[in-house]
Amino acid sequence: MRVTALAVCAAAALALTGCGGSGGGAEGGADAASAAPPTTLAPVPVVKPSDMKPLVGRWIGTADDFFQFRLDGAGVWVKGKQRLWTGTVIPEGGRKYRFSWKGGDPQVASYWGVTLAENGRSLVFAGTNQTYKKAPAKQAPATRGRG
Repeated sequence: MRVTALAVCAAAALALTGCGGSGGGAEGGADAASAAPPTTLAPVPVVKPSDMKPLVGRWIGTADDFFQFRLDGAGVWVKGKQRLWTGTVIPEGGRKYRFSWKGGDPQVASYWGVTLAENGRSLVFAGTNQTYKKAPAKQAPATRGRG
């Protein structure tokens, strides 16, 4: 049941993020919505590695999903073997990060991002209100000296 709820929330978050919103009524309707110009997104700002450092790594969820973020701002959300989102993470300040959408910056999609906990060991994805725990960093295997 939890997996289904996660999938439904993800689909809703994706649909809402891409929605430009159209009016109904006498002047609105399907014809007006299809003739409306596409929603324009701001360009993705340059991400500083120092802003990304607290978020870098893999964050594991409870529904066989995870987020992974790199120092350059690249991110991915994966469920099973399916990528639900791939893009750029945009630091907002105050431990909040929003996600790019279709190569642009939505600037106001507060439900399409994460908030890092004060202890830095967990984060909450606003799209599903799920908590993710930081995975331990993989260490390189020890090398043995020749003796």
